[in-house]
Amino acid sequence: MLAALQLALDKRLADGLLRQRRLLDSPQAEHIVTNDQSYLSFCSNDYLGLANRPELISAMQQAAGESGVGSGASNLITGHHRYHDDLERQLAAFVERPAALLFSTGYMANIGVLGALVGRGDAIFADKLNHACLNDGGYYSLASFHRFAHNDVQALEALLKTSTAKHKLIAVDAVFSMDGDIAPLAEYLQLCERYDAYLYVDDAHGFGVLGEHGQGTLHHLGLRSPRIIMMATLGKAAGVAGAFVAAESVVINYLIQTAKSYVYSTPAPPALSATLSASLRLIAQGDALRAHLYGLIAYFKVHLSCQKWRLMPSDTSVQPLLVGSNQAALALSAYLQAAGILVPAIRPPTVPAGTARLRISISAAHSLEDIQKLLQAIHQAESELPS
Repeated sequence: MLAALQLALDKRLADGLLRQRRLLDSPQAEHIVTNDQSYLSFCSNDYLGLANRPELISAMQQAAGESGVGSGASNLITGHHRYHDDLERQLAAFVERPAALLFSTGYMANIGVLGALVGRGDAIFADKLNHACLNDGGYYSLASFHRFAHNDVQALEALLKTSTAKHKLIAVDAVFSMDGDIAPLAEYLQLCERYDAYLYVDDAHGFGVLGEHGQGTLHHLGLRSPRIIMMATLGKAAGVAGAFVAAESVVINYLIQTAKSYVYSTPAPPALSATLSASLRLIAQGDALRAHLYGLIAYFKVHLSCQKWRLMPSDTSVQPLLVGSNQAALALSAYLQAAGILVPAIRPPTVPAGTARLRISISAAHSLEDIQKLLQAIHQAESELPS
């Protein structure tokens, strides 16, 4: 077995697919220290630059002094702290849904919710470019699992038309993590109403940055319906950790009883929830941060001019630069790293074969000078790297 594992690792290396961890020696920010070197970073999902905000550090320190550093038991025993409960109520009010439920990670939320709401005899319909945790949640649920071409409303409708499933659930990302585009959620909701389905929306990359006051993609699109169940992560724009699901009260009450990743897990430390309550206030008051962020995104899109590589269409913080081959994406990422700029090369299976890319994450913590430095380095790389 060990020899087989090593062969698999060697093949990954030869195919340009071997991943390596960087050792971070600084707070998460636009300028970081990793592997003993200082870099300008475009790697983080900390879209509002909150991960190192003094207000949140102070909130965590105070809450840890009051609640300790661990939850100590599962939610349904004695692990559900007042800080958890307060945050759930605040999140539900913020996204204007009747109720919300905390999970330790977005992955656990997606697996737990899909596994609880549908099962044998039911059907899930999923975009082919959904995040891996949505796919895993679909597979683990034991419902029939149908995938449709990216953002293809007609293909989805064709599947729904022929479905005889007792319960039908459309599960999609709101903002796609490697493409940066937004799903046609309004059209999906219309299909839900037409074919008696429900819509599960993973808003990991929209919450905090889209919609009025950062309330998310559903608010950005003006969508409200009892058929919608939304999930958002709290380790990206919120700057801390965790995830929540918001929906009708009956849905949340049912998940408390049946979502295995909730029932059988010890919740995150209460101090994290107290910190997230402070983060939620910053998000709600963060219109200036979002305006700055979208000004940087617009500047980057207008001033990037490439012939070898193509910037994929996105109006969000995720700006993917399509390169093509694994080795070419790695070479471009290495060139930028040598110039003191970190941008990750994204390769299969995270993206389809032949579509390796640089995933440029722009944050409100970046300055215009940071964006200009990145643009200059990309333009220089295009003139110096071989085709």
